Amino acid sequence: MNIIERYISRELIIPFIVVITILVGLFISFSSARFLAGAVTETLGLPAMIKLVLLKTLIALEVLVPIALYVAVIIGLGRLSKDQEINVLRATGVSSYRIIYIVLLVAIPVGIISGLLSTYVRPWAYAESYILDAQAEAELNTNRFQAGRFYGSEGSGRVIYIQGKDETNKRIESIFHYIRKGDSSEIIIANEAQQQQFTVQQRPHIQLNEGYLYQLSHAAAKDSFIKFEKMTYFTDSDSVINYRRKAASTVQLWDSDNPREIAELQWRLSRPIATILLALIAVLFTHTSPRQDKRDSVYIIAAMVFAIYYNLSGLAQTWVEQGVVSSIWWLYLLMFIIVGLLFSESLRTRLSRQ
Repeated sequence: MNIIERYISRELIIPFIVVITILVGLFISFSSARFLAGAVTETLGLPAMIKLVLLKTLIALEVLVPIALYVAVIIGLGRLSKDQEINVLRATGVSSYRIIYIVLLVAIPVGIISGLLSTYVRPWAYAESYILDAQAEAELNTNRFQAGRFYGSEGSGRVIYIQGKDETNKRIESIFHYIRKGDSSEIIIANEAQQQQFTVQQRPHIQLNEGYLYQLSHAAAKDSFIKFEKMTYFTDSDSVINYRRKAASTVQLWDSDNPREIAELQWRLSRPIATILLALIAVLFTHTSPRQDKRDSVYIIAAMVFAIYYNLSGLAQTWVEQGVVSSIWWLYLLMFIIVGLLFSESLRTRLSRQ
């Protein structure tokens, strides 16, 4: 790598490091505030909340890294263009293709990192965060209840009361649980309950001992009750399926014929390609006049282009999940064609001015 390539690469890498640091810091701050507002700290404790924030940040990196590179290329090459350094380099024989080559020298390693994050780190982080999320959000969670208090949830219609709590053994005593289900209601009364440990392959659940289950029908006289010695009560939510899919290993997804899992696999594999193509698109926004008003409009257009891409990528993944299309690769083929046409037009315009 000669001095010109090192110089331009440095102009891209430094903004990339700055932007990714800012984005990660903002994401950590936002996540921490959200979890604190949701009383996750009270439920799981501060160490678990910190771990959950870090896991969420690892998951977000697959999106933050392409954004940071996209912005870094615009900032880095934009500064060179503003200071007329790009024109000086071209006057010395540095072609547009060489500048693209230098951008690729930075974008390809970053794309590989993005792919590794998406393929290996993201599933692991989802698996770990799923367990913590389920523990924090489970409505029958022994950690979040205090003795002698009623707890209600408007969303699910639950009412829970416990009379005693054994902190040492993570056990609650004398439980009352009520929930309304459509045209019926369910009441559980148990002498004790204990939260069970579970993995990402399992549904979150709690063990109830020595009690009664009453099922009360509002439509007809079909009430019933069950006396039990032990009963497993599942407390998962609708997000479990999504968590399991996102936490599955890439090897597991590879052999699946489920549309949702196919969409997840293709999303992971597309991250390196998306990162590189976004970096190339960013190069197009640096071929502008150095005037301040022109540069301001370029930043706005660049933000709009990224927003369009991000929404299209989500739409492509949704279409695969719903079986509308078989793959998301049409989006990246379209991006590749557009980038090629725009670069060709830009080069022809520059040659016609010479």
